[in-house]
Amino acid sequence: MVRAVTAPDTPDTDLSVTPPAPAQAALVVLSKRADFLAAARARRQSAPAFLLQARRRKPDEAPADLIRVGFTCSKKVGNAVARNRAKRRLREIARMDLATHGQPGWDYVLIGRKDATATRPFEALRADLATALRQIHKSRK
Repeated sequence: MVRAVTAPDTPDTDLSVTPPAPAQAALVVLSKRADFLAAARARRQSAPAFLLQARRRKPDEAPADLIRVGFTCSKKVGNAVARNRAKRRLREIARMDLATHGQPGWDYVLIGRKDATATRPFEALRADLATALRQIHKSRK
């Protein structure tokens, strides 16, 4: 004999009402070589575990409300496993912090460093990104 199992009685709750998320710019990943080269000609900020390149885009290049980000690690970082691990860590700090600390209308490229990107403590990596972004966006005289 098969018995039907029903869910226990639960109070009716409206799950469709959720508080609005804070306004954040959308992140888009760079894929074209020309975008990476343009960022390489722009501002640079060194951090212990990576190098940050950043540039303000021209109005005709992409929508102004987007933050675009790219990731790269050379063979100096290590074999494919080491490079992929370093890029995964860079992608994660960008996902967590770039939308809040970055500025819409900018392109950012994070370049991994040998040994440092993969071994630096994650919270220190996040702090490095916040510091590098503050330095990049501080007014130039």
